[in-house]
Amino acid sequence: MTAKRFWDKFSKESILTLYTPFVVSLASGNLKLDTFGHYIAQDLHFLKCFAQAYELAEDCADDDDAKVSIVELRKRVLKQLKHHASFLQEWGLDLSKETTPNSATTKYTNFVLATASGKVEGVKGPGELATPFEKTKVAAYTLGAMAPSMRLNVFLGKELMDVNGDEHPYKKWIDKYSSEAYQAAMLQTEDVLDKLSVSLTDQSQPENQSQIARMSSADLRNTWEVLSREYTEEYEQCTESMLANQKVEEFDYEGLKTALEQLSEFERRANMRVIESNVLPGLNLEDIKRAGERLILHDGCMGFFQSITNNKNLNVNVNIHVLSYCWCADLIRSAFSSGGIHTMHVHANEFEFENSLSTGEIIKKVETPTDKLQAFTDILKSSDQSDKTNLTVYIGDSVGDLLCLLEADIGIVFGSSSSLRRIASHFGVSFVPLFPALIKKQKEHVEGSDFSWKALSGVLYTVSSWAEVHSFIIGC
Repeated sequence: MTAKRFWDKFSKESILTLYTPFVVSLASGNLKLDTFGHYIAQDLHFLKCFAQAYELAEDCADDDDAKVSIVELRKRVLKQLKHHASFLQEWGLDLSKETTPNSATTKYTNFVLATASGKVEGVKGPGELATPFEKTKVAAYTLGAMAPSMRLNVFLGKELMDVNGDEHPYKKWIDKYSSEAYQAAMLQTEDVLDKLSVSLTDQSQPENQSQIARMSSADLRNTWEVLSREYTEEYEQCTESMLANQKVEEFDYEGLKTALEQLSEFERRANMRVIESNVLPGLNLEDIKRAGERLILHDGCMGFFQSITNNKNLNVNVNIHVLSYCWCADLIRSAFSSGGIHTMHVHANEFEFENSLSTGEIIKKVETPTDKLQAFTDILKSSDQSDKTNLTVYIGDSVGDLLCLLEADIGIVFGSSSSLRRIASHFGVSFVPLFPALIKKQKEHVEGSDFSWKALSGVLYTVSSWAEVHSFIIGC
């Protein structure tokens, strides 16, 4: 689907919206009524704009089925306009007087109506549209301008529905945008957009470009295959051994720490096998740096670190450290340097070089979960601990990160590592999605409790994207 494809491409923006102070306050039920009233008042301008835009799109649509669907969508909007006043009575709001659209509303509604009127680059005005193709283009562009707003409403409605109960003061609003009826209207709009777009766009998708890789000899390739297979098999055996004892009911940090010593021994043995296999000698430092520059990070990762290192509006001193098992820290440093990030502290192993060629030895600094914890502890000792408002945030995605995740004030788990969850849960660690946890904290804060994040609580917070991390730590 055209709309779904673009929604996925720009999913970061939806996450940023979710973490805005307005939505967090709305979700927690602490949003001031007059603020909510102003927001609802803007809805009236959106509805009027959509009704007019659907009418213009109907005139331009060349497909009969598309025309029928657009008429239905316009009728639905007109019905919403008719019942808008009664909807407001739920909160005792009286918007009988004409409300002024704010700047954001004005910009968006002007954009939608300009699009529907053909006043966009490369498109003629309504009276000059001579061919069905030109008319269809205007209709498709119009629905394309409206679809993101509807999908965003559904996204917010569903997210807020998941974190609230029946006593929420704005439940009726949440129910409206999470309802099957509103979602049906959104899907119908997107379906019409797809029909209109078929004749306008090339639906073929570009193939993923292969990353240029250094070709290795047959012996080198075979050796890596053996090392990889041995690592995977022994890792699974190690994790199963860690789960041999009975699962605990309460968080047991010391038990987890003891169990992870088995993983530490395994990681050291695995690294020694790599060194002894002779696959590492002769690697050129410049080739390693070039490989680092080509590393493909998770979507939004580089942007987050660029924002947090270059954001002069942050009122706190932010120190960024990367803790990694990576054999060669130069690979990590060059990856972030390629994005203009030069102030990041990298704690990882290093290759030993002679005349820019690796000798095959690894200078071991961070091989194990306990090494990571020691590095993390050293970082905290060297930082200013006198200011109790400072928080430590650790973001990790593997079993080796567990101890640091739990020692941090806020431990954020990225991704869906099954072994991390199995081992952590076995020792009483619980996982909570970050956004609902933030809403809970907001409620506790307003009700008079301390707004605090505690280390070693046994609770880790989960996210599905770097956009969530960005929104939570930096904001929009």
